[in-house]
Amino acid sequence: MLADLDRSTVERAYARWAPLYDVLCGPVFLNARRAATAAAKQAGPRVLEIGVGTGLSFPDYDARHAVTGIDISEQMIARARARQASGRYPWVAGLHVMDAEHLAFGPGCFDAVVAQFVITLVAHPERVLDECARVLSPGGEIILVNHFYSERGLAAKLEDGLAKVARPLGLRPEFPFARIAGWAEAQGNMQVIERRKITPFKVFTLVRIKRV
Repeated sequence: MLADLDRSTVERAYARWAPLYDVLCGPVFLNARRAATAAAKQAGPRVLEIGVGTGLSFPDYDARHAVTGIDISEQMIARARARQASGRYPWVAGLHVMDAEHLAFGPGCFDAVVAQFVITLVAHPERVLDECARVLSPGGEIILVNHFYSERGLAAKLEDGLAKVARPLGLRPEFPFARIAGWAEAQGNMQVIERRKITPFKVFTLVRIKRV
């Protein structure tokens, strides 16, 4: 298994992705994105979206929620701000260029922290999860949606083969779910309460981790 991605690789990749992200990734990620936002809405009104990208998820929320979005990519946030400027999404409370390893929010600020297609790409995934847990209110949820390593069979061999090629694109097909589960178990107050494949193709997995 390759080492975790470094920040500069991710920044370069998503600077290139930004102009094409909505067209290429919007349809591919649609079902998984909606599953994540649906879970976030059930968790509570105050939502933090880590890796908010261009703001594709904005229409999935409504006036019952206050959504704050962060992204490490200035190009992505610029496009999210342009989407916010349309005036159609008054529930978007703020958009910030920010490193998820160092969240500029106090403890317990959010009822849900959503990371869509992010946790496998950051330089230090466990550190990001630490920060997500820190800003989460008691009873709140970390909600992840991602592709995780298949671990065995033909799919695993394919993912292993693609790993090095995918890295410059800001992708990591060989990241194992065991790292997420291991982190949650080590915390003592974080519990994985749901893990399910997203239909129709079951490429992506929704994971909900509750602060108990």
